[in-house]
Amino acid sequence: MNTSLAFDFAPILPLWLLGALAAVCALALLPAALRRARGVWWRAAAFALILGALAQPRLVEQTRETRPDIALLLVDRSDSTRVSSTHAAAIEAARRNIEARLGRMRDVELRVVDIPEGGNQGTRAFAALERALADIPAARLAGVMLLSDGQVHDVPPDGTWPPGEGVPLHLLMPGRAGETDRRIRLIEAPGFGIVGRSVELRLIIEDLGVARPEGMAQLTLRRDGAAPITEAVPIGREHRITLPIERAGPSVIDLVAETRPGEVSDVNNRVVVTLNGVRDRLRVLLVSGEPHAGERTWRRLLKADPGVDLVHFTILRPPEKDDLTPLNELALIAFPVRELFQVKLREFDLVVFDRFANRGILPPTYMRNIAEYVRAGGALLVSVGPEFVGPTSLAATPLGAVLPARPLNPQQAIIEQAYRPRISMAGARHPVTEGMPGGNTETAEPSWGRWYRTIRTEPRSGTTLMEGAGSAPLLVLDRVGQGRVALMLSDHIWLWSRGHDGGGPQQELLRRTAHWLMREPELEEEDLTARIEAGRLFIARRSLDAGAPPEVTITAPDGSTRRAPLSAGAGGRATGEAPAEAPGLWQISDGRRQAFAASMPANPPEFSDLRAEPSRLLPLVNATGGAARWIGEGAGVPDIRPVAAGRDAQGSGWIGLRKREDHTVTGIAALPLLPPWLMLPLLLGVAILAWRREAR
Repeated sequence: MNTSLAFDFAPILPLWLLGALAAVCALALLPAALRRARGVWWRAAAFALILGALAQPRLVEQTRETRPDIALLLVDRSDSTRVSSTHAAAIEAARRNIEARLGRMRDVELRVVDIPEGGNQGTRAFAALERALADIPAARLAGVMLLSDGQVHDVPPDGTWPPGEGVPLHLLMPGRAGETDRRIRLIEAPGFGIVGRSVELRLIIEDLGVARPEGMAQLTLRRDGAAPITEAVPIGREHRITLPIERAGPSVIDLVAETRPGEVSDVNNRVVVTLNGVRDRLRVLLVSGEPHAGERTWRRLLKADPGVDLVHFTILRPPEKDDLTPLNELALIAFPVRELFQVKLREFDLVVFDRFANRGILPPTYMRNIAEYVRAGGALLVSVGPEFVGPTSLAATPLGAVLPARPLNPQQAIIEQAYRPRISMAGARHPVTEGMPGGNTETAEPSWGRWYRTIRTEPRSGTTLMEGAGSAPLLVLDRVGQGRVALMLSDHIWLWSRGHDGGGPQQELLRRTAHWLMREPELEEEDLTARIEAGRLFIARRSLDAGAPPEVTITAPDGSTRRAPLSAGAGGRATGEAPAEAPGLWQISDGRRQAFAASMPANPPEFSDLRAEPSRLLPLVNATGGAARWIGEGAGVPDIRPVAAGRDAQGSGWIGLRKREDHTVTGIAALPLLPPWLMLPLLLGVAILAWRREAR
């Protein structure tokens, strides 16, 4: 509490009217002043007393309650300040030091605000400042101190200072002047590529804080955990890397530049790029044997997909048939056997045989070509009927070596009876048939329509997903070498497409089967995937094994490992999660498979420059009269002093906070200087003196 005295007026009349009266008085005195009449000054005194009485001068005494000034301390908690342990320690020590110093200053109140991590938006220091200013009266703000490495990404582009004029901004930076940092900056990184083609990455390795960056740096590339590839890259010049897209689905590309001696941190020496492989238009070869009711089902399915280029041949007339039909009434073109099964076979993504019988149209050489096509990574789908039994069966050709089953003898192979296809125990966990609409469950029978024929076989390999009459295998999938094979042991799936007995999901079943054959990632039955969102690592595993899921090993970017359990779910799935705050490449392994996840974008703002560097904020610091000081490596926090308005707010070894002297008036006492009891005697006395002076 304190008091202050001030001289004040409480005029009876408006100021403009008092001014007019003063002018009239001056005009009345002017003739006497020009004649140098006696008593003119006493008249002036009388007029002055009259005007003073009307103005009512008074002495005002105020009782004030002084409010303390407010100092705002912004503490940068973004990732760029935490990658270096020395920077983080210096900021935390400075915060404690400032709190202790200002805690001893009775007239200053300290408010501390943390600047959180802004993700892809970078450090939002001025957004945090504006939120803090909403709770601080502008008349009490003495100054703003920013504990930061200077890497702020929301500096006002027009140089405006939210707290207003007179409030200094002081930047206190960890580290030291002249720090260096090496980084990889991506210029172009495609997010996807076409399978079978290549994409190009463009990048630059830069040395920040180096006057003349030159020389070479070793760049190591690792793709999906494969063996690393190292090459020398010139510093400061664009470098291009060509990457072939070998499969559909995501691939994680890890790029690491060698560490520069003395740099702040090597965190931004690494970038992780996720590259998704997508298929262009799929080329499918469909070869139908003798015409049958289900032939249209396959053609309709494949033609309905705009991403499929279909080549379809139907064998309408076998070569051995001789019915004296004139040549001009036969097909206009011959079946292009050599072109399809030797010259262009590997251009197809999927080959489908629908009720095809080997009647000499495809010689054994071409059958071996198809088998080698599968082993080398091709996809084969075979749908069979009665022709699969006997000497014309595909199982009796060189192609039979890649088929997962062989037919029984003709007396036992063909079962013609009504049944509803069932999903097997393995099929309930396989993504091709898991959750198929209308399928059987542990408590319910299948609700889809009946079929009437099954070809019994002797299984040799593969996984049976569906069962037919007498629990015989109906749909068998197998992996052969690098390729895949699907065998459908009935030709009655077309009944579902016609809606017979309620129909069934024939289109979905065939779509999933075809996509599994072409290695679509979402249909892999043995798979391990991972992703990182909001600092959490999410793991998903899928397997046909019915046992409890194993624990996974998580390898962090710094090489440390830990174990994490997975929770079993339906359909062979298991999931788990773990914290993953460190930037970089995370690796997950279940003992058989590996997955990778990247925890940072290609060019994160927080890691674009890890040096403590004032250039972004220096124009604003200078404009507000503040100071930029280093507080690392023994420099310590500068002295903090209160300074009056109009004085410098920084000097050698110290920074200043403005004295705002804001207060609240708690009481007012006014003492009139010309009260009526005094005014009347004075006016009469002056008038008498003026009269006597003029009477002489």
